[in-house]
Amino acid sequence: MHKSLFTLAALALLGGCSLAPVYERPAAPVGQAWPAGEAYKGLPAAAADARPVSEIQWREYFADARLRQVIELALANNRDLRVSVLNIERARAQYNISSAPLLPTVAAGVGQTATRTPRTMTGTGEAAITRQYSGGLSLAAYELDFFGRVRNGAEAGLQTYLGTEEARRTQQISLVAEVANAWLTLTADQQRLKLAQETLRSQQTTYDLSRKRFDAGATSGVDVYDAQTSVETARNDVATYTAQVAQDQNALNLLVGGTVPTTLLPEGELVSVTELTALPGSLPSDLLQRRPDVQQAERALRSANANIGVARAAFFPSISLTASGGSASRDLSGLFKAGSGTWSFAPQINLPIFDGGVNRANLDIAKADRDISVAQYEKAIQVAFREVADALAIRGTIDERLNSQQALVQAAEKSYNINEARYRNGADTYLNSLVSQRALYQAQQGLITTRLNQTSNAVTLYKVLGGGWQPEAAQVTPAPQATQAVQPAPRG
Repeated sequence: MHKSLFTLAALALLGGCSLAPVYERPAAPVGQAWPAGEAYKGLPAAAADARPVSEIQWREYFADARLRQVIELALANNRDLRVSVLNIERARAQYNISSAPLLPTVAAGVGQTATRTPRTMTGTGEAAITRQYSGGLSLAAYELDFFGRVRNGAEAGLQTYLGTEEARRTQQISLVAEVANAWLTLTADQQRLKLAQETLRSQQTTYDLSRKRFDAGATSGVDVYDAQTSVETARNDVATYTAQVAQDQNALNLLVGGTVPTTLLPEGELVSVTELTALPGSLPSDLLQRRPDVQQAERALRSANANIGVARAAFFPSISLTASGGSASRDLSGLFKAGSGTWSFAPQINLPIFDGGVNRANLDIAKADRDISVAQYEKAIQVAFREVADALAIRGTIDERLNSQQALVQAAEKSYNINEARYRNGADTYLNSLVSQRALYQAQQGLITTRLNQTSNAVTLYKVLGGGWQPEAAQVTPAPQATQAVQPAPRG
């Protein structure tokens, strides 16, 4: 009795054994704070009660109602995001397969065995047919997981499955940012097209004036040709930006997964995409807990760590149990009657002795995969740190760039107005007016680009700080209000 109890205790102890290394999160290969310097001095102070960006839903972040509707359409119809969701379903099924061996497989069956004995072997001179019927339950090769091979395999499958969840979140973050940036790019190119059209009309008027003066002998042909070059340049830009606007709409349609309704396309000037101005005072260590791509890399590392336990367990004995129990009879009518019970029990121990180095090679592969995953995890952290630092550097300098560009447009506009007035009054040649007009046009184009950079930076900051992956908030549709009293039905 004491020996049996000792054996059961030893088996229970081995049953809780795992040969996988104890998981420890690698140290982050980045600094403990964001970079500091001239590029970051323009950053606004973070509010003390500011929520982390990763907790701000995209519906709260983006202020334009039409942009929110376009993002909602993209989340519902984008094919890349749909593939990410299907990958989750596939990984869930694979995890169920990897965890199934943790439980025994039990099957029920009923069968017949018929044997014919030739007459030369029966001793009676007649051939004989014997039949045997059986039915019951069977347990097929259930492995007692003493060394954690099955459990570690299931753990690796679980981490892979959870990694696909993080991949879907990463895909959603990227999609939200791409849709917002495509929207902003379309807005900017619409403004560039409008500016080119206004410039063409203005330069056409100037060109017509130059032709009249030339025909009257008041100016030389140089002024006419200079004015014509300005007209043709503006005409070329109109054609270029007309095509660019169409391409921007095509890109937006691809992201959305269908044609964006005209009522949802952007109109007007570039404005800030968000009404939230306070930046969270988070540290790089906080970011690592919020970026889904970093979490995905850590899931891959945990899976690789568990696979080492699977490879190590292959060096130890494996014990499997095969059993069956039920009823057997020579006659079908006698099946399951009293006295027909039967059972079998076949435990098996498999001890690896020589495998030509296969187990050792598999362990080396598992360790190498774990080291690769460590490097990939560290690289994911470094990429995340760099992306945030780059976005903060732009955020810290964009206001100064915008103010400078606005001042440049104002100065160029004054210069153009003066030179244009001098030319129209016959006090100067068209050359100075042409030079100042081109400088103004370039400054205005630069202002549109700078405003686009400012609004796009707000989108980028939201993305790199881990915002945009949150699940959809439930949308409550208000009940329609009655507009008139309900009239009673007429009586027949």
